[in-house]
Amino acid sequence: MASHRRPKQPGQRLTGVLTVTAAAAVAMSTQSASADPLPDPDKKGVQAQIDRLYESATQATEKYNGAKEKAEGLQKQVKVFQEEAARKQGELNGLRDRLGTVAAGQYRSGGLDPSLQLLLSQDPDGYLERASALDRVGDRQSALLTEFLAQQRSLQQQRREASAKLRDLDSTRQELGRRKTEIQGKLREAQRLLNTLTAKERARIAAEEDRANRAGARVELGDEPGASPRAAAAFSAAQSRVGLPYVWGATGPNSFDCSGLTSWAFRQAGISLPRTSQAQAGAGTRINSLGDLRPGDLVIMRTDLSHVGFYAGNGQILHSPKPGAQVRYESIARSGMPFMWGVRIG
Repeated sequence: MASHRRPKQPGQRLTGVLTVTAAAAVAMSTQSASADPLPDPDKKGVQAQIDRLYESATQATEKYNGAKEKAEGLQKQVKVFQEEAARKQGELNGLRDRLGTVAAGQYRSGGLDPSLQLLLSQDPDGYLERASALDRVGDRQSALLTEFLAQQRSLQQQRREASAKLRDLDSTRQELGRRKTEIQGKLREAQRLLNTLTAKERARIAAEEDRANRAGARVELGDEPGASPRAAAAFSAAQSRVGLPYVWGATGPNSFDCSGLTSWAFRQAGISLPRTSQAQAGAGTRINSLGDLRPGDLVIMRTDLSHVGFYAGNGQILHSPKPGAQVRYESIARSGMPFMWGVRIG
């Protein structure tokens, strides 16, 4: 006997499927609204640009530091040359006065030819004595004149050297101005890009940097032997600066750039280091292997040698990394900067 049950309408089944799909979509939508949104690729690109600008600014800072160190050295040299020129000018003035006295004395001794003076003299013996004295005066005048000319040439050379150093100093100061403008421009551009992000995104970046600073204030360093007593003293001085801000061109004691921290710390240990990371890279014994480093060794980073810090042990670097960051410990492997070599001082 055939069934007389009414078949189900296809539309009802489709409606049920659509209803379930819509419910799932609503649930997913609600869940997405309550969770943090996925990072916007464009915004990640902005942050990458900011990071590159900060890196470029720190590299330019080391060039600025080099120009500033050169300018300071030239300023000292110019001062020495100028002081020496003033001293030589004083000596020359004294010689000129002595020559004037001798010349005046010879002029007063007579305007006649010496042979006629002898013929007309009422006292030939006395005249011969005076002539002998005049010869001695002539010898003294000749020596004074020779000394005067030598001093004059020396003064002229001193002035030429001072002028050359002044020109070099002026050129270096112009370079300083260009480097300063370059750094400030990169930092302004980084801030402009940062301002294109939402307040929430800026807060997230700030929170990440804050977490990195707080994590970098505490680290397990292990028990590795130190590089040397003076390097250990410098490293200890640098450790006392953890938490202080990075400021480009700063050499302490309350803010630092990367080479500013290392040079300041070694100064506390009685050692004078060159100002820039590039110069510090050649300041001591090179250690090519990361595994051979000891706490207190310098760590040279980036292919252009534009970053430096202290090896802290356990694969960590203690450094002043970049604008917006603080002096902190950080894993060398995770720093984003290639390790070039270490330098052992002392």
